[in-house]
Amino acid sequence: MSLLLEGKRAFVSGGTRGIGAAICEIFAREGADVAFNYHSSEDLAKEVEAKIEAHGRRALSYKVSVTDRYGMKHVAREIKDAWGPIQILVNNAAVNKPDNFATTTDKSWDWVVDTNVNSLFAVTKPFYKQMLRERHGHILNITSVGAIRSLPTSVHYATSKAAMIGFTKCLSREAANFGISVNAIAAGIFDTDLGHSLPERLIQMHDFWVPKGRKGDPKELAEFAAFMCSDRNSFMSGEIVIVDGGAIT
Repeated sequence: MSLLLEGKRAFVSGGTRGIGAAICEIFAREGADVAFNYHSSEDLAKEVEAKIEAHGRRALSYKVSVTDRYGMKHVAREIKDAWGPIQILVNNAAVNKPDNFATTTDKSWDWVVDTNVNSLFAVTKPFYKQMLRERHGHILNITSVGAIRSLPTSVHYATSKAAMIGFTKCLSREAANFGISVNAIAAGIFDTDLGHSLPERLIQMHDFWVPKGRKGDPKELAEFAAFMCSDRNSFMSGEIVIVDGGAIT
């Protein structure tokens, strides 16, 4: 049987750390050329590029903010000129700042909402238009169980991730007319920088929720993401799939 993503071209937002880096590597192992953006670390970007290329696939990285609409349009055009239109998009980039709602500052709220919500428009639209012309594509959004369940996480983070669920469901109906699937993974607590930024009390309680008694490995989510973005996953759209280790709440 062929690889899940043989010959595909993918873009992953926030591809240098945690889940994003794992998705880049697993997608390359499954046969995809992978482009990604990053915020600051050129060294990490080079490491991810090397992992992609180690699987015999092409890699491109861009230091551009996911909130930069002009910059993301430029990235989409440049990738298309180099490789052809993107067929798979993963909206992964996200930030969080642990805080209580009463002490959340205007700056903190705007930073989280701008990065996690407004980026959906800036990143998705230019690649979505490529998919429209091809009448085929897969869009996968990485949201959080914090958007679904009442967890002791930051209100602005949960709000932004809930917005991603609405984005997924509504866009999926429009996109289906053009052969494009739009789904999301609601991730639990994974062994990432973002996972470690959660309140200590939440992390301590985690062992009681998850039967395996541990955080998820980013590659475990990436393995499932590869299937969700493959043509073998041909009927699912508008779905939010929880991947949290079977947490009990």
